[in-house]
Amino acid sequence: MLKGFFKKTKYVTTSSPLYEKPPTPNIPDGMWIKCTACEQIVYKKDLESNKKVCPHCGYHFRMTARERMDLIIDEGTFREFNQNLFTLNPLSFPNYEKKISEQQEKAKLSEAVVTGTGKICGEETVIAVMDSHFLMGSMGSVVGEKITRAVEEATKRKLPVVIFSTSGGARMQEGIFSLMQMAKTSAAIAKHDEEGLLYISVLTDPTTGGVTASFAMLGDIILAEPGALIGFAGPRVIEQTIKQKLPEGFQKSEFLLEHGLIDEIIPRDHLKETLGKLLRLHKEVG
Repeated sequence: MLKGFFKKTKYVTTSSPLYEKPPTPNIPDGMWIKCTACEQIVYKKDLESNKKVCPHCGYHFRMTARERMDLIIDEGTFREFNQNLFTLNPLSFPNYEKKISEQQEKAKLSEAVVTGTGKICGEETVIAVMDSHFLMGSMGSVVGEKITRAVEEATKRKLPVVIFSTSGGARMQEGIFSLMQMAKTSAAIAKHDEEGLLYISVLTDPTTGGVTASFAMLGDIILAEPGALIGFAGPRVIEQTIKQKLPEGFQKSEFLLEHGLIDEIIPRDHLKETLGKLLRLHKEVG
């Protein structure tokens, strides 16, 4: 009766469709982006059509200099100058020339700032836009020279100047040469101010180091994008120095506005309109 009850049963593996591994979705790389702030997945084309602002939480993604120009300058009015200034290696820093060459190829720029003239809502202005995609927007001798020449051109032509800052600070490969740019750019802005001309500084994420310690904070009007990191030294360095825990949101543009370091925070979709109004008002008053 129990014969065969304890006999080991042989099982046969089959390739039933019910147990087949589902095919991997064929999604091309780069179509979707994960938001840094809310971690929602955003369709890349939707993000680009929304001026690179997350539609879920409003986080402002970083823009290239060219993207910023397309957003701010009236179509067909931008005229670039000093685009043929190229970085040398004054301190013979190892592999610096190679690094610069790689950045130029990657970012499609000669340096970390683009300068020129153009119209914002019909108002002629000199504009300089830094690009964090080129060595984190670090300020070397060419970046400082291009910004200085842009301000001097604005002074010569009696035009306002708008500078979009984004930077990790001075460029270490150029040592004292990069630090000298802080004084040079500040001196050019002082002369521009003496002529009674307008300088609007727009701070974007991140604006730190020597750029913050010089021209970025010298604007007659200082604007910032929401959530931008703005400061000189990083939070960790400050905490180690003062031996205290920093407040929540320290060095964000909202914190700086609350404490009077900047004049206003302007969302990206209102930035061009705001700049146009400020330029027009100053022109009428002047």
